Amino acid sequence: MLRRMKDMEGYSISALDGVIGEVKDYYFDDVGWVIRYLVVETGNWLASRRVLISPAAINCPNWSEKSIPAAITLEQVKNSPPIDTDKPVSRQHEIRYLEHYNLPPYWSGSALSGAGTFPNAVVSRPSARSNEQHPMQDAHLRSGNTVSRYHIQAVDGDIGHVQAILIDERTWAIRYLIVNTSNWWLGHEVLIAPQWIEEINWATSKIVLPFKRESIRDAPPYDPHAQLDRSQEARTYAHHEREGYWSGEAKDEAPIPHLGP
Repeated sequence: MLRRMKDMEGYSISALDGVIGEVKDYYFDDVGWVIRYLVVETGNWLASRRVLISPAAINCPNWSEKSIPAAITLEQVKNSPPIDTDKPVSRQHEIRYLEHYNLPPYWSGSALSGAGTFPNAVVSRPSARSNEQHPMQDAHLRSGNTVSRYHIQAVDGDIGHVQAILIDERTWAIRYLIVNTSNWWLGHEVLIAPQWIEEINWATSKIVLPFKRESIRDAPPYDPHAQLDRSQEARTYAHHEREGYWSGEAKDEAPIPHLGP
């Protein structure tokens, strides 16, 4: 199922022995377009410090109760490497973080989460320093809240801005940017897959698409009040003459294993 990441803001995230805090933001990598960390504000128990929680440490969220369980302890969170969420996250910090929690590096394989499709389904947990040819290279991590304000440009002009982001709740992959085109077509929202993006100018906060405005206007509209189904996705991909990301996904239908005791 696909979910709006913005809706997870404020969700409570819990350790094995207590509540860690609330989700405030998230980091995704701009190469794989997969969420790598939730940014969680801890509240008074840890002086409202902001910490990173990897999906590799998360069990299945309870969507109805707006809560997310994590297979870590409060002591681990307390002793985790400090981070300034107003600055870019370096690969060096990621290595220290993943080693602290004994989590696998997502950059160590070709799957969405490195060695596996699901973040918390990796049985073998290599060191974050293993299989890393350039351990000091900059990571490609971006704030989801920041990108949610980016403008969208077609080949023949501006068309709107990013309204929200849809993620796959099983893999934490970003499947679509929800684009609000209301400045041109009142009340009209469309879906754009990250794989279709031609260029992103991080300095000017602009995303460039290889489509004309007319093509985007005529794409199947997105209804934010209805659950997006595969047939709607297929129509959107067909409109833009692209192959669906779900091709060959049958092998990934196994349930996500539970972490922790």
